[in-house]
Amino acid sequence: MHFKKSISTLAFLVVFQHLIAQPLNSWDEHKVVVKREKHVSEIMHMDDIFEERWNLLPQMHYWKIVMQLSPDSCVISKGHDKKIIQIISSKDWKTYTTKEQKEEAKEKLKKELNLPQDEILNVVIGKSDFYLFETVYPYLTKGVEAFEKLNVDPWYAQAILLIESPGQLKKSTTGAYGPFQLMPEVARAQGLIVNDRTDERKNFERSAYGAARLISRICIPEARKILNSYGIKYNETDLWFRLFVMHIYHAGAGNVRAVVDAIRPNKGGKELITAMWKTKAASFGNSSQNYSQVALAAQLILHDIIYNKCDEIYDCR
Repeated sequence: MHFKKSISTLAFLVVFQHLIAQPLNSWDEHKVVVKREKHVSEIMHMDDIFEERWNLLPQMHYWKIVMQLSPDSCVISKGHDKKIIQIISSKDWKTYTTKEQKEEAKEKLKKELNLPQDEILNVVIGKSDFYLFETVYPYLTKGVEAFEKLNVDPWYAQAILLIESPGQLKKSTTGAYGPFQLMPEVARAQGLIVNDRTDERKNFERSAYGAARLISRICIPEARKILNSYGIKYNETDLWFRLFVMHIYHAGAGNVRAVVDAIRPNKGGKELITAMWKTKAASFGNSSQNYSQVALAAQLILHDIIYNKCDEIYDCR
């Protein structure tokens, strides 16, 4: 009798351990398998961007150009919607050495193009030296798998890897470091060792672990709180909800709360995200407004890469 009970208990434990070792959620319906030469990758699909027509927004065209443009060129665009006016040589732009000279050049251009005098023009140098999409591409599957093992939506892994120091290990001016650009105090709070001798942020697996915990334990719960306080309905796999969470990952919940309070929305969706692109509050400024724009544009560039250079693509469903 005791022997039979022991066998039953052992069988239960084996099954239980197997179950807890498996991801509680499956994101297969959100993934595609991509074959490029001898390499096979599983990455998150980008269908929602096209189905919801985010790809048609002028901000997407702008960032796709800027992120793939060489630093020897720069883009002149309208400030309110980032519609591109001209692409010029960076060398020519740098001949204007003072702020006054640059403003005079912008005013001259507005007159030539019959633009309103109150139109704000922005000039940005090409950033292809930073956004190394081909370099980071092999890490996407690795990031997706790492988040899946931790039962965290792997869309975030792909999105973050594409835009945060992609394919590089550079430390930001604010101190963020590693593939997922974690700040020292944030990394420590999520269980990573960061001190004078050891910095686990440079280790891909540990950095992924810290980012996944940050997303699941802080960013997503804070997103729920903010949206619930306005009675906004959401599905956590909706693209707009994911972008909202990305803003919290980048700017912090307090700053996102401030910008939402300034907007006072009565619904979510694309309308809320695009309103955030135009609204400033607390420390939610220009770089915060741009963050989800860059995330979307990076996904569109990834889409172009895989569909132009792959041998075969099929759904994981």
